[in-house]
Amino acid sequence: MTVLSDKWIKKMSKEKGMISPFEDKQQKKNAISYGLSSYGYDARVSNEFKIFTNVNSSIVDPKDFSNSNFITKKQDVCIIPPNSFVLASTVEYFKIPKNILVICLGKSTYARCGIIVNVTPLEPEWEGHVTLEFSNTTPLPAKIYANEGACQFVFLQGNEDPEISYADRKGKYMNQKGVTLPKI
Repeated sequence: MTVLSDKWIKKMSKEKGMISPFEDKQQKKNAISYGLSSYGYDARVSNEFKIFTNVNSSIVDPKDFSNSNFITKKQDVCIIPPNSFVLASTVEYFKIPKNILVICLGKSTYARCGIIVNVTPLEPEWEGHVTLEFSNTTPLPAKIYANEGACQFVFLQGNEDPEISYADRKGKYMNQKGVTLPKI
C-alpha cells in the first residue's frame, strides 16, 4: 500500500469530486486547522451534534440503538459531558475511489485535551458524510468547535482493485447525509 500525497488528493478532489467542499491548503487562522496537508486531509465537523444522554436509563445496544439516547443540537460549539460522547458528521462529503482505503486519525489538538475522535475506515467506493464520534475521556465538560478541524484522513492505495467494493455489496452506510446512527 502507498500513502498518497497532497498532489494526488488535490487532483482527485478537483477533477473527480472526491472531497467536497475542498480546501486546497491548510486553513488555521483562529481555528483548529483543516484542509489539505502533506499526506492527508483534515476534515471539519459540522454544526449538528447528537449528545449522548442516559436520561432514559437505557442500555446501549448496537442492534437496537435509539435516537432517544441523544439530544440533538445545532450550534457553533458543543459541550461534551464528562465521560460521555457526541456524534457529529463531517462538513465534507467524500467519494472514495475503488482502489483506495482511507484511515481516520484524530487531531492532536483535541487528543491533548482528552477528546478522542473515532471513525472506522472509509472503504473502496464508499461515499457520504462521515459520522464522527468524539469521546470526552476527562471528568470535566469538554468543547468541540463546529466548522473547524476534527480529524485527518490518510489515503492508501491498494496494490489492485478489490474484487468487491463497498458500493458493490450495497453497504448500509452508503450515501449517508449528516449524522447516521448504528444500523443492522
